[in-house]
Amino acid sequence: MSQTGLFVRSLVFAALLLIATVIWAIACFGFFLLPYRQRYWAISRWNVFIIWAARTVCGITYEIKGFENLPDAPVILLSKHQSAWETIFYLCVMPRPLIFVFKRELLFVPFFGWGLGMLRMIAINRSKGRDAMAQVIATGKQRLADGQWVIMFPEGTRTAVGTKGQYKAGGAHLAIGTATPVVPIAVNSGDCWPRNAFIKKPGKIIVSIGQPISPEGHNAQSLIREVENWIESEMRVITPTAYLKKTDDH
Repeated sequence: MSQTGLFVRSLVFAALLLIATVIWAIACFGFFLLPYRQRYWAISRWNVFIIWAARTVCGITYEIKGFENLPDAPVILLSKHQSAWETIFYLCVMPRPLIFVFKRELLFVPFFGWGLGMLRMIAINRSKGRDAMAQVIATGKQRLADGQWVIMFPEGTRTAVGTKGQYKAGGAHLAIGTATPVVPIAVNSGDCWPRNAFIKKPGKIIVSIGQPISPEGHNAQSLIREVENWIESEMRVITPTAYLKKTDDH
C-alpha cells in the first residue's frame, strides 16, 4: 500500500478514535450508576470498538497463542509493551476484569481519563517510590481477592520493535507479596502500531501467552528475570526478523 493510502487510513482511524472517545467519556457518567461488572463491560465497549476500527480501517488483525494458559484463578499479567494497542486490546479480551497500574497523571487527560476514573485501576505517584509500591501491593491484594486480574508492563514504557527495556521488579514484588502467580505475555504490536507514530500499518499482531509462573521459591529479582527470559525469547519467535535486523545493524 502506498504511503498516501496508509496516511488516509490512519487519518480516518484517528477521527474514529477521537469521536468514540468523546462519546464514551460522556456516557461514562451514566455507566457510573451500574454495578461494577456491568460498568466495566459498558466502558470496555470502547476498547472493542477501537480494536474493530483498527482491523477494519487499518487492516490490523491479531492472533492469540496460549490462551489456554490463562487459569481460572487470580494472576498477575506481565506483558511486553510496544504500543497503545495492547493496553486497549487486553481490556476487552481477557476473561476477567483487569486492573492496570498506571501513573496518576493519566486521570487528568480529558475524556480518556474520565473513563479510567470510573474503573478500579491503581493510579500511583511514581515519585513516592516505596510508598507507591506499598500502595500497589495493598490495593492489588484487594483487587485479586475480588476476582480481578492485575496487569503491569515491567519495562515501564513502550519499547521500539526489536529492542528491550529494563525490566523492573514491581510486578514481581506484587506477586510475592500476594502469593499470586504471574503470566508472561509477548506481543509484537509495534510492527503495526509503532510507538509515537501516526501511521498505522496493516498486518497481524501476535499475542503469545506463557504458562503461569509461581512466585514460590523466588525473590523479586529472580522472578522478574524468569519473566524477562520467557518474554524476550518468545519475542524472537513471534517477530524474528526484527531481531535479525538489529543483529545485522551491529
